Amino acid sequence: MDVSMAERSMSADEIEAEMARIQRLREVLVRRESELRFMMDDIQLCKDIMKLKQELRKIVAVPDAEKTKKHRQREEKLIQEIHQLVQKRDFLVDDAEVERLREQEEDKEMAEFLRQKLSVIQSKSLSHSRSVTFLSLDSRRHLALAASR
Repeated sequence: MDVSMAERSMSADEIEAEMARIQRLREVLVRRESELRFMMDDIQLCKDIMKLKQELRKIVAVPDAEKTKKHRQREEKLIQEIHQLVQKRDFLVDDAEVERLREQEEDKEMAEFLRQKLSVIQSKSLSHSRSVTFLSLDSRRHLALAASR
């Protein structure tokens, strides 16, 4: 679509509608970027948790009689780190759900706004077409009267 600043074929309502469409597209892209960032963070947290769990399994597999003080300290530290990462992931998931609900509400508000805007544009268009039709009928009457005289 090649639209120059000099083009005057678009009405103010059409320009406003196009701007709203572009704004909506931008919002969709920003949301998608946010979703992808969440997914990347989630994947990384899961990888980190799995790595720590594997290390923990190795330490847990060592019989208690053979565990050194260093083994026990590392085991405790791994459990704490896993717990922290799980909490971080839970927070991330909760945050994503709050964001999803907020976006749902925004979508409802935008749909209502666009519905109202479209209604106004359609009523203006209908009013304009009625005026044109009325003027056409009125012009034909005048022509008929003038012709009959």
